[in-house]
Amino acid sequence: MKKFFKNIGPGPLVAAAFIGPGTVTICTLAGADFGYALLWAMVLSIVATVVLQEMAARLGIITQKGLSDVIRSEIKQPQIRAIVILLILSAIVIGNTAYEAGNISGGVLGLEVLTGNTEIILGAISIHYLPIVIGLAAFTVLFIGSYKLLERFLVALVILMSLAFITTAFIVGPNIAEIFKGIAAPSIPEGSMLTIVGLIGTTVVPYNLFLHASLVKEKWGNASDLGFARKDTLIAVILGGIVSMSIIICSASLNGADINNASDLALALEPLFGTNATYIMAIGLGAAGITSAITAPLAAAYVATGCLGWSSDLKSKRFRVVWIVVLLMGVLSASSGVKSIEIIKFAQFANGLVLPLVAGILIWMMNNSSLLGRYKNSKLQNVLGIAIVIITILLGLKGVLSVFELI
Repeated sequence: MKKFFKNIGPGPLVAAAFIGPGTVTICTLAGADFGYALLWAMVLSIVATVVLQEMAARLGIITQKGLSDVIRSEIKQPQIRAIVILLILSAIVIGNTAYEAGNISGGVLGLEVLTGNTEIILGAISIHYLPIVIGLAAFTVLFIGSYKLLERFLVALVILMSLAFITTAFIVGPNIAEIFKGIAAPSIPEGSMLTIVGLIGTTVVPYNLFLHASLVKEKWGNASDLGFARKDTLIAVILGGIVSMSIIICSASLNGADINNASDLALALEPLFGTNATYIMAIGLGAAGITSAITAPLAAAYVATGCLGWSSDLKSKRFRVVWIVVLLMGVLSASSGVKSIEIIKFAQFANGLVLPLVAGILIWMMNNSSLLGRYKNSKLQNVLGIAIVIITILLGLKGVLSVFELI
């Protein structure tokens, strides 16, 4: 058991990254609008995430490089390499900067259910101090620059978040038969297609592939550790999927209540299930926001340093500058309430292009014998990977079309 816990680490950090306020919100809306009917989409998302994250982890352990480092070294044609790197930097670094305010704001929504309004009026200026508190917590953990501390802190938050959401799902007394039906009998209710795409898109995210490949080399250094990495990935991603499904179940239990976000869900639970349900859900939402507020700047730093050939040491100055800028922009935006819609739209557009691109490049590299030797992809892994790339192309197309308001 001691050995098992010793080798748990990067996987929960990946789970911490994909269960952010965006995931909590889309799961809440999925349950509120369609009940248990879309649980199968989360199962599909979990399978896709396990397949791609295992590849990223295997690449990181065998090469002892991050995904962006490998992309920079393996794409030999300068013009193509420059275009790919520019797209990745735009989607991940600028994208995570745009989304960081949402991560912090999501954490604030959860904590405000517990603390009440935290707004301070200074003349004509309105400032919320909770985003600053969350920002300082994230800054402290990242600035210390210790992988072990980062891992333990995020694992603790993931456990807290998991217990909160899963406990709330039990409190609401769901219909078990309907849950199994939603998982085992896929259906596409009228008007649910964009929600299905959203559920998959918030779980299979490009920056997690970069984050995972970089984190595993901090934890493990030999091919003999692949077994540990696979178990870590499998357990963490499945747990993350169960958390997401728990949110859908909680929201579905409210039978048509007016719910537009996770904060509404937390408050709506109180009349039916008591204040404990409200507080537990709020703790989960707060933890989800805080974990994503840490992992988004961290992933941006790994991507930027890898693409630009800088040191990816947690204590290097350039690495710190990247995550500090991402975190600071998020705190300022969340504190002031200012949201740059154009930057967020650009980030959505770039992510729509990068998701299938990165998944495709990853599979290409996982078949490179000179890079991975006998640890390259099997035929089954390639079949699963190609199927996922097709799904990500559809997701990317949806993302691009939604930016231009064509769907």
